Amino acid sequence: MSALETDCARSALMRRVRQRGTPAEKIVANACREAGLRYRLNVRSLPGSPDLANKKDRWAIFVNGCFWHQHRGCPKATMPKRNAAFWKEKFTANRRRDAAKIEALHSLGFRVEVVWECQMADLETLCDRLQRWPKRLS
Repeated sequence: MSALETDCARSALMRRVRQRGTPAEKIVANACREAGLRYRLNVRSLPGSPDLANKKDRWAIFVNGCFWHQHRGCPKATMPKRNAAFWKEKFTANRRRDAAKIEALHSLGFRVEVVWECQMADLETLCDRLQRWPKRLS
């Protein structure tokens, strides 16, 4: 396979990656529903458009993919070998942007939780965590 074919295949793969309505987001939304939390999806009026948020109760949840947001210590947070400089810069910018979004929400008085893709393997633990989370911070 030539470099051009590889680049075209990679581009096609990346175009299929979605920002909203991901399977991970749906899992967390179901867990929140089971925990009795009321929320809105992708609240664009808040900094960073949190995946789930409740403006009245002032909380927000970001559902992060381990690869795209480089979850530290996670085996899914790999670094591509091709074009490594580009990917390193991209992941650094993603992490910086994530921190800025969380800080902006904190400055508005929101409690913020990040749920990582790898944490969805154990749904029972995730549901328990989400059920205790808003009460723990009240």
